[in-house]
Amino acid sequence: MSQYLDIFMEESKEHLQSMNEILMQLENSPEDINLLNEIFRIAHTLKGMSGTMGFTNISSLTHEMENILDNIRNRKIHVNSEVIDILFECFDELEKYINKIEHSNNEGESTSDILIKKLQRLMNQEAKTVTVENNEAASVETLEEGKNITIDQYVSNTIEGAMNKGFNVYLIRLSLDKKCMLKSARAYIIINTLEKLSEIIQSTPSIEDIEDEKFDLDFELIIISKYDDRYIHNELSDISEIESIELINLKNKAYSIAAIDQAEAIPLENFHEEQPSVSNFSSDKSEDVSSKKSKTGKTVRVDIDRLDNLMNLVSELIIIKTRLEDIDDSQKRHGMNEATEHLERITTSLHDAVMKVRMVPIERVFNRFPRMVRDLSKELNKEISLIMTGADTEVDRTVIDEIGDPLIHLIRNSIDHGIEDIDTRLKQNKDKKGTVKLVAYPDGNSVVIEVEDDGKGIDTEKVKTKAVEKNIISLQQSQLMEENEIIQLLFAPGFSTADKVSDLSGRGVGLDVVKTKIEALGGTVEIDSIKGIGSKFIIRLPLTLAIIQALLVITGEEKYAIPLNNIKEITTITANSIRKVQGNEVVLFRNSTLPILRLSRLLNVPNTKDESEEYTTVIVKKGDKITGIVVDELIGQQEIVIKSLGKFLSNTKAIAGATILGNGSVALIIDTNSFF
Repeated sequence: MSQYLDIFMEESKEHLQSMNEILMQLENSPEDINLLNEIFRIAHTLKGMSGTMGFTNISSLTHEMENILDNIRNRKIHVNSEVIDILFECFDELEKYINKIEHSNNEGESTSDILIKKLQRLMNQEAKTVTVENNEAASVETLEEGKNITIDQYVSNTIEGAMNKGFNVYLIRLSLDKKCMLKSARAYIIINTLEKLSEIIQSTPSIEDIEDEKFDLDFELIIISKYDDRYIHNELSDISEIESIELINLKNKAYSIAAIDQAEAIPLENFHEEQPSVSNFSSDKSEDVSSKKSKTGKTVRVDIDRLDNLMNLVSELIIIKTRLEDIDDSQKRHGMNEATEHLERITTSLHDAVMKVRMVPIERVFNRFPRMVRDLSKELNKEISLIMTGADTEVDRTVIDEIGDPLIHLIRNSIDHGIEDIDTRLKQNKDKKGTVKLVAYPDGNSVVIEVEDDGKGIDTEKVKTKAVEKNIISLQQSQLMEENEIIQLLFAPGFSTADKVSDLSGRGVGLDVVKTKIEALGGTVEIDSIKGIGSKFIIRLPLTLAIIQALLVITGEEKYAIPLNNIKEITTITANSIRKVQGNEVVLFRNSTLPILRLSRLLNVPNTKDESEEYTTVIVKKGDKITGIVVDELIGQQEIVIKSLGKFLSNTKAIAGATILGNGSVALIIDTNSFF
């Protein structure tokens, strides 16, 4: 099964992401049947997938989840906070198993025994409280030839809703040929055919038992379809090894209503092609949760239009290649110039197209936060509302994979440190429910992500006092610092303003990790805070990490690339304006002190131009700080493709990667953040 493991991982992560979203919605809309149907479908799919792969722990847990969800749908169990909490525990346990499989190719020992007992106990408790009224069956009337049908209340409601909307509802009784060798395979073909024509809302025996071949030769299905009985009968008749097909139109027919265990109600999904949806028969207000699929893992889901665009551009490249080959000597100069211009246009378009293919919505990261905020709210006994906007903003897939952890730190920081407890907020005439806003939007060649709260803001005096206590700054330095400089101390390693250590904070690990991670992605992080009003963390990231604009420079005999995003300006400084302060070179530049670093010395490159009257200086920035980098010559701006140095050279100081230039030579890319 190892060849299918990657597919299993991709599908499982996608299903878990959907389950997490739907559980959050179910907590707010416990009566929404469609949400229950969707979770049931996910649990059922995970059970089938994991069973096929031999992952019995996942299969066992999802089986117990199915039982609970089925009882909820049949009104035997009522959704409350205890049920939601247990379902979230199941989600966490499934996520642990999937992560274990990802790292070690096996799910490890079973750790869900206690959780399964909780599920079973919940089933037993609720079974005792079911009223006799819910179990009373109406009188059973004969349909045809003395054959009866009994359905549960859920299916009854669905049938009624379908008929009101003008759909046909059929009971189909099928009997397979006695010589049929693979009953479950034949039943699968029948069910698959019916799913193209209809929605299956009940199966006796259950779909699970049919898949496991736990039936004789007969089974019953109730379907909703826009097609008439003759069309459906003809479609089924084309399938071999079926002995008999009986179609009964349930319109105007009597049937009994009772909660029966062997009748499994199959989740309703959208009809195929132009057929209208029946997913809102039981609840018109439900969102189509199944349409919100998140992006996963090592793959990128690409819109077919983007692939078509790529294909067209590659076709044009082939045409221009042929054109270049056909240019003869008589038209060489004019023809070459024209062809080169055409080639330049195509490669620029190709670059844009490839970038778009790599882009995925940041929704994939955002979707994990509502659950986290919910859990932290309960843990800290605070009421918190999370508002997310701009989830459809697209960023490079590699950025998506790395940005999750920094955002988790910032949101936890806002909830724990920023937002006050309910009593304090009421005393300050604030709404008792705190608000955390998570906003993403494109800004030029960057993507901006903001984490904002309406809490107490940053107490700069407290930050200053703590920094002095921890010897991060001296008392004299603290008296000279401006407010924005004091706020920047929050990013110092080991710094925390928490008065006591808890599971959430106080250990001094958090904002320094955020800053390091963001800068490793070529981005910046800033803080904007007003005491008593709230704080805002602003993260600015490059759109892509694969292709960037850079300034090519020469130092000694080597060429280097400096990312354009990090450059503030380029200037020349005279040798006699450079001063030494505590062994470091500085220059007075526009009435402020500018530190000067020589690239040749930083990189140990032999240089004959150290003694010169004027130096070409590239001024680079990191937040509010600037530094001048002295280089020998400037080549110019160029688009470069970043190549990794590999794991053995990954920690090389001052070097962020390498690129291959047009002439085939290699230029190292300077990591300007390491100079601060």
